Amino acid sequence: MIRERFLLDNMAQKDAINSVYTHYDRMIVGMASPVTRQLSLENYPNLKAEFFLERREIGIINVGGEGTISTDGKTYNLNKLDGLYIGKGVRDVLFSSVSSEKPAVFYLLSAPAHASYPTALMSLSDAEKSDAGSAATANLRTINKYIHAGGIKSCQLVMGLTILHPGSVWNTMPAHTHDRRMEAYFYFDLPAGQKIVHYMGKGDETRHIMVNNYEAVVSPPWSIHSGSGTTNYNFIWGMAGENLDYTDMDPISITDLR
Repeated sequence: MIRERFLLDNMAQKDAINSVYTHYDRMIVGMASPVTRQLSLENYPNLKAEFFLERREIGIINVGGEGTISTDGKTYNLNKLDGLYIGKGVRDVLFSSVSSEKPAVFYLLSAPAHASYPTALMSLSDAEKSDAGSAATANLRTINKYIHAGGIKSCQLVMGLTILHPGSVWNTMPAHTHDRRMEAYFYFDLPAGQKIVHYMGKGDETRHIMVNNYEAVVSPPWSIHSGSGTTNYNFIWGMAGENLDYTDMDPISITDLR
């Protein structure tokens, strides 16, 4: 049951944009995979809007080969792990790959917005960084913040990515919840034949989902979000809700997890 409700799979489809509308803070999670043609961010009837970003903002991170994104006629080049924020009011968003042999793969997060902020590009090298965990507990990782209070400005979207160091497999441990915001985890750079165990649920009643490369898990505000892989990997985290405070979380001691 939790796989059906919270796992987002099969989103990376050649020459297609696939999105899922969640009812947790109205977040939309999706992927754009242009290979042989340009893809346009189309509107969806359930948005009841004239165009996709009429009342929304979107964060995008490229996890594939070199690509481009055009917004109302202006083009941005994105290498792997570059991020782009597009604010409310932009009508036309187009995705392309520079090479069909090594196509771009764009991961998308969109949240409702009540204010407009300018489109902004950020490379991995420019993202605010902090190291967490340790090799001794197999969770040494580098957190890269793209869209947050101290980085790219947004209405309510917070987004970044975490890179696990070789030999480390755990993310976000000790676990936490934040009742004021939902979150989504997107896993990538997981080698073939490997798996990730994503943990969710209440701290005293946890459940797990087996996750593959290019799959995401939606985490409700009441749920922990943590994972462990059979090898190291990378993941993108994104939140929407009451505030933009990255440190707004309610920690749960490892000894209290059940």
